[in-house]
Amino acid sequence: MQLSGSLFSTEFIGVTAVVAAAIMIVAVRHAPWRKLLDGSNSNVFFGALVSMLILWGIRTDMEEGLVFHLSAMTALTLMFGWSMAIIGGSIVLCAVILFGLGDWSGFFPSMIVEVFAPASLTWFFLLLVRAWLPKNFFIYVFINAFLTGGIAAVLSALLTLLFLLTATSYTWEMLNHSYLPFFPLMFFPEAVLNGWIMTILVGLKPDWVFSFSDEEYLHGK
Repeated sequence: MQLSGSLFSTEFIGVTAVVAAAIMIVAVRHAPWRKLLDGSNSNVFFGALVSMLILWGIRTDMEEGLVFHLSAMTALTLMFGWSMAIIGGSIVLCAVILFGLGDWSGFFPSMIVEVFAPASLTWFFLLLVRAWLPKNFFIYVFINAFLTGGIAAVLSALLTLLFLLTATSYTWEMLNHSYLPFFPLMFFPEAVLNGWIMTILVGLKPDWVFSFSDEEYLHGK
């Protein structure tokens, strides 16, 4: 979900800028930069970002200043970890705006909604599943990719709803008519997309997936 800065006050954008800057500092400090120096890893990373840029360009306007598109942030997080997902998602968002699909004043609210929220939820769920459930290929694909991808889309939509209700002129009645009915449509496509991506990757290129290991999930199962 990409937001236009025209929807929000300068004060609200300032608050989101501070939050986004703090998140980015943490991500940059904890990112595994040495892995990115490896030529094959960097090729996969930037190739994934280009694919996401194309995906984010396929969009639909739901309301003025409110754009919906599939994100694949869950897949990006599972592939590269939380820190690199935050950095990568922010790069894609910058590229989208540079191509004229958005405005810079909406960068910080959009970063929180469509980069930070899904990446953080995905990583949190991954840690929970690792702690409480057996390491199994089908659990990884269905829960960590499919189910988490759908829930992440709903979380982004709910956070967007909160932003719109608290910081814009949109009312509950307006959003209940033109925004809330699309929630189910946000869950399933995002779930299928992430589940499909991760099933292919762990089946064909497991070494591209930071959070997956053949030894843990397949051997001896």
